[in-house]
Amino acid sequence: MKNNSFSVCPLASGSKGNSLFVSCNNTSILIDAGLSGIEIERRLNTVNINPENLCAIIITHEHSDHVKGAGILSRRFKLPVYITKKTYQACSNLGKIKDLCFFECGTPFEMDQILVTPFSISHDAKDPVGLTLEYKNHKIGIATDLGIVTNLVREHLKNSNILYLESNHDPEMLINGPYPWYLKQRIKGRTGHLSNMDAGKLVSELKTDHLKHVILAHLSEENNCPEKAVLEVSKNLNASNISLHVAGPHQPGKFIKL
Repeated sequence: MKNNSFSVCPLASGSKGNSLFVSCNNTSILIDAGLSGIEIERRLNTVNINPENLCAIIITHEHSDHVKGAGILSRRFKLPVYITKKTYQACSNLGKIKDLCFFECGTPFEMDQILVTPFSISHDAKDPVGLTLEYKNHKIGIATDLGIVTNLVREHLKNSNILYLESNHDPEMLINGPYPWYLKQRIKGRTGHLSNMDAGKLVSELKTDHLKHVILAHLSEENNCPEKAVLEVSKNLNASNISLHVAGPHQPGKFIKL
């Protein structure tokens, strides 16, 4: 797929697996690969993307719902895997990767014409990262799997044109839901996951003329629903021209282009 600016397509989002397709010009990247290799291939084909045209995989952290298919895809399609050293050391199911590209939080790197900037986030993983991807005057901000929004997160995500943001749970559904107490505490803690209200507040803070699309990601199937997430976050849009989308777990979302 060739386009003169960014295109993004959520392939999967949620506790069962996460993967985001991003393309720009001749560069096509997977952000995480948390489904089986076969399933990621199937979903790519569903949206008319040839897996052989992928250029790389970037891993945000080591949890299985983000890395499950990365190893097999890397070997099958000879893809480099971009990952921090601490995250790689914490991964138990990647297998042998021929082309490992280590990066560090806070140090930008280039993938063809795309400038990738990883930044630290608060999550219960070894070295979790959020990402921004920039090409010319276009910017994508990606922040899922974080318990709190720090000033660092705000600073990196500002002036994004597309924001791919966690909106994991509705607090009342979480507290009254079936999870054991320790898990509820983990989810709503500082190294857990953002609530709908957290996501809405951050969108309000990042809302500028630059921001065109917000994609709500990593919704819990047990402790949230798309309607609640959209309702809560849309309160902060104030009838702006920002388009609000929801990434789901069971099928790819639609392509969003800048």
